[in-house]
Amino acid sequence: MAAGPAPEARPLMNKQTFLDNFSHLNYLNETYLCYEVDRMQDDLWIPLDEYKGFLRNKGADMGLERRHAELIFLERMASWNLDTELRYRVTCFISWSPCPDCADELVKFLRENRHVNLRIFAARIYERFPGYDTGLRALKAAGVKVTMMTFQEFEYCWKNFVDHQQDEDESFPPWDNLVVRSEELSQRLAGILQNQED
Repeated sequence: MAAGPAPEARPLMNKQTFLDNFSHLNYLNETYLCYEVDRMQDDLWIPLDEYKGFLRNKGADMGLERRHAELIFLERMASWNLDTELRYRVTCFISWSPCPDCADELVKFLRENRHVNLRIFAARIYERFPGYDTGLRALKAAGVKVTMMTFQEFEYCWKNFVDHQQDEDESFPPWDNLVVRSEELSQRLAGILQNQED
């Protein structure tokens, strides 16, 4: 029996793109979202490598209609037709936390897809939109684990989503004050998530 074609290599993010967009030192308008999916089997989460990758928002700079990364990801996830009889855990590492509109769409998706759990690790809090805090609280209320990326998550992304195949042993190069800034953002997010509207 002849062997089938070799599986296509999964695209990886350019090193500088990752550092430019996930670093606390830069405030670029791009949003990058790295994702992976696990399936529950015998009380263990099993990685599904075919549902692992990254994407970015689309904007006017690309000659396209503006679309946030989360909405592009929801479309991609819907195309997978995940079996509703199974349990899935989706983990997203995102350069900016979701805006209120994207948070609403994520909550809506989760209500319609009870077999999917969602975890979001954000590099920064997207505070530009009024209501960003309400959106983050709505995600938490919908059962989403929303947290800030720490050194551990940045390093994980570096190892799993970034192209450093030329030097496979190249370790994640943390930027100045990464740990301090992550702790500050984690405390800020905790305050937002605990703050109940009057």
